[in-house]
Amino acid sequence: MKLLPTLKEQASRLKRELHALWLAYSDPRTPWSARVLIVCIIGYALSPIDLIPDPIPIIGHLDDLILLPLAIALAIR
Repeated sequence: MKLLPTLKEQASRLKRELHALWLAYSDPRTPWSARVLIVCIIGYALSPIDLIPDPIPIIGHLDDLILLPLAIALAIR
């Protein structure tokens, strides 16, 4: 199955990006608006509350793999 390795790779990449956001949050040169967004992103990533519950097959996990990268891209800007 080709889908499973791709999902694992995306999850691994997402984990690295969240760590990079934490490092950016820790940097004193980061603007306060970006810090607020970073806290919201990390909070959503670690929160058990999702927009679409994870028990719903496939779609439950796709919201994390779609929404979080979009929010991370916004934080980087």
